[in-house]
Amino acid sequence: MASFTLILYEAPYSKDRALTALRFATTCDLEGHSVRIWLFENGVYLAKKGQKPAQGLVNYGQMLQDLLKGGIEVKACVVCAEARGLSETELIEGVKLATVHDLVEWTVNSDKVIPF
Repeated sequence: MASFTLILYEAPYSKDRALTALRFATTCDLEGHSVRIWLFENGVYLAKKGQKPAQGLVNYGQMLQDLLKGGIEVKACVVCAEARGLSETELIEGVKLATVHDLVEWTVNSDKVIPF
């Protein structure tokens, strides 16, 4: 099986990139692959607690929670989160703030790195 690191740059609900990444992560997990998610730039908003999308939209926060419950590791760039006024207490439980050093380690130890 392969190991993937997904790097998400886009905020949820602004484009479909975050949804595509979450669907890809879910499929990787279902197929037995290892997958980790790194939230960068506006992608850190994906981990914000209390998301209430408009009727008919997918709840990205719930999708992320489901992935976390399944054992997928999710980290958010601490510099990006702080620049946007987000603290770790405002993030979905299980999402950890981390530095780019962690991302380097993930990319070195992944078979594939995919930006979204």
